[in-house]
Amino acid sequence: MQRAMGKQAVEWLAAAAADPRSCLRQWDQGADAVLLEAGRVWDVLSVPERLGLGALDLLGRLRPRSSGPVLMNCGARRVGFFIPPAGADGWAGYGVRHAGRGSWVAVPPPYHRGGWRMEWVLPPDGTGALHDPDVVRLALRETGGALAVPVGVSRP
Repeated sequence: MQRAMGKQAVEWLAAAAADPRSCLRQWDQGADAVLLEAGRVWDVLSVPERLGLGALDLLGRLRPRSSGPVLMNCGARRVGFFIPPAGADGWAGYGVRHAGRGSWVAVPPPYHRGGWRMEWVLPPDGTGALHDPDVVRLALRETGGALAVPVGVSRP
């Protein structure tokens, strides 16, 4: 069973599901991805591929040991940084999307290494480590210049 490769990572990621056992069962049965609700365990800050990979490269040079998972949507050409819930409040920018409470994210199992539309650039390690949204913002600004500028966002 591939789950044994990273049992903690699988269980941590599945904890975001309304029914973690069902999520684990789907992955065990070969599902490429399952829909998980953001805002429970993590949020996802999704950016265009070029901007995200540039920021990830910068983060890797500044902090050789990355602090959280990063997921690539190959079909949409987007990179998603996993951050603490509500970690992107008040943040927007060109092409920046925040998936928080009430949003759903297609997520492959942590041991999935590509071959589908979603692949892990940095899979979760099972510790619950997430990216610091402020550090990701700085890296996005540095990488994209005016493409990633914080603006006020009002919520209803």
